[in-house]
Amino acid sequence: MGRAAGIGELRVPTAIAVTGADLALPPQDERTLPATVLDGLDSRPLDQAVADVQALVEQYGHLVVVYSRAVPPAVEQRLHTARSLLESDRVALFRSDLPPLGVAVLARQLRQLASCDLSPGVLASAGRLLTHYIHAGALLGSVARLDRVPVGLTSHARSWMPGSQFGVLAHPQPHLVKASPETTLPGPEFGTWMLVARGQLGSDWVTDTLAPAWKTQGLRETELPAESATWWGTGKLIEFCAYLPDLSVLYQLVTSVRQSVCHWCGIDVIGDRCVFCSATPPPAHDTARPVRALTAGR
Repeated sequence: MGRAAGIGELRVPTAIAVTGADLALPPQDERTLPATVLDGLDSRPLDQAVADVQALVEQYGHLVVVYSRAVPPAVEQRLHTARSLLESDRVALFRSDLPPLGVAVLARQLRQLASCDLSPGVLASAGRLLTHYIHAGALLGSVARLDRVPVGLTSHARSWMPGSQFGVLAHPQPHLVKASPETTLPGPEFGTWMLVARGQLGSDWVTDTLAPAWKTQGLRETELPAESATWWGTGKLIEFCAYLPDLSVLYQLVTSVRQSVCHWCGIDVIGDRCVFCSATPPPAHDTARPVRALTAGR
């Protein structure tokens, strides 16, 4: 089947889940599938949370949960507990290093791809690949509590000065500047759209200075994710994310990468780690190791 046919063929999708409704962005196009929201996992009884996850696996066949490192520890623990109790290799937990808005964008890209002819393992593995093409950062009113991006002592000192604002790039390479009309951040070398989420900070630096410098092809705004203040160490921020919006480009990127079969669970993957069972390729001298029996019901 060719790539064009792969994009055109709708299929029973793998479910793409996020841990909060504010991470379920509106559709990018008519092909974008709805996000599954696993909200309040830590506040519900364990048996109910496990039942909800099991119902999704039975409905879709496979479930990929995308979440940030700012998710409450109790939520992450509940995800791992539910997956362990189900004893299922059909649940993939993908914790991203991206800031929360970047996580929301990545989850939406996977939702776009979920309607194509990609296997569950390839779709889940695509998260790591597509992360490389996302530029995520924020304009901050203070970097005094920012611990996820390297910050020098001078910037820490300036953050206590009234009116100071800092442009911070968290991904793909950490970078920090004192925001002004003359300063910007290193941006993508390919065409992107930009998504902006405003917190408790008044400024037009992102839209009037950064977006033109990055030559963004389109700009949209959304609500600030609840986890953003935790991730950035302050609620006085404007978060931004530049990304590839077109399904055809995303599909070409994913399908151009060599696929392999996970030696442990037997699922098709791209990259060096299976997102479903976390197995890595065996050493070169151990390539004859037999594939493990598949989980019951697969």
